[in-house]
Amino acid sequence: MSNDDPAGWLGASDAPPVHDPHRAVRAQTRVALPKRFYAEADLTDDEGGFRLTLDGRSANTPARNPLRLPTRALAEAVAAEWAAQVEFIDPSTMPLTRLANTAIDGVAPRREAVIDDLSAYAGTDLVAYRAADPERLVADQARAWDPVIEWAHEAFDARLILSEGVMHVTQPETSVTALCGAIEAVEGPFRLAALHTMTTLTGSLLIALATLHGRLTPQESWAAAHVDEAYQASVWGSDAEAEARHVLRKAEFESAAELAKLAR
Repeated sequence: MSNDDPAGWLGASDAPPVHDPHRAVRAQTRVALPKRFYAEADLTDDEGGFRLTLDGRSANTPARNPLRLPTRALAEAVAAEWAAQVEFIDPSTMPLTRLANTAIDGVAPRREAVIDDLSAYAGTDLVAYRAADPERLVADQARAWDPVIEWAHEAFDARLILSEGVMHVTQPETSVTALCGAIEAVEGPFRLAALHTMTTLTGSLLIALATLHGRLTPQESWAAAHVDEAYQASVWGSDAEAEARHVLRKAEFESAAELAKLAR
């Protein structure tokens, strides 16, 4: 590994697919872990933001774009991830770095495609599809999802039609348009990358938007998105393997929410 490309080990420079701009960055975990090759991780003021430096040398993304962060708070958090590495550099312990790479390499050059992908959730949002029974699950869904739907109506003038079961319901065109407008209004590739990650992890654009805008905490959002799973676990018990996956996905969701907050 060359010091001229201190972040080059993070992954190949091939463009990630449009429909999943963070997939290529997640694939980083499959490469052999390199040894830590730097003594100090720091940041420097750079045009349009803050640049990560390793032993004074500017770091790049996997696609060899400048690893430039839009705010000092985010830059300091990313530098802290690099400083915390010990003998080897483990991308799984660097969620903000991975999401920043996604934003720069996968979202910034494909903004319209990412917006189109997110817009598809406007008409099929998780919170519009309700259980007919049992009564407790119906109540749990209403308690978790009704406030989100009410907030979307107040914030974006988007009113959703609810459906029981998996029967598709066509949402009003005005509501879909309003939610698409809310996506387009998200500024910068970092917050858009965070919104994409949170939406795909939960299946709910509304829950992700509520997190992005501070209406829900990340913990409240994750619980709301997994009402059905929580009910099933209370009835049938939890599966250890499924629970382990759940924990990893929750951590990824919370990192995306943190990225959105720090990038603002």
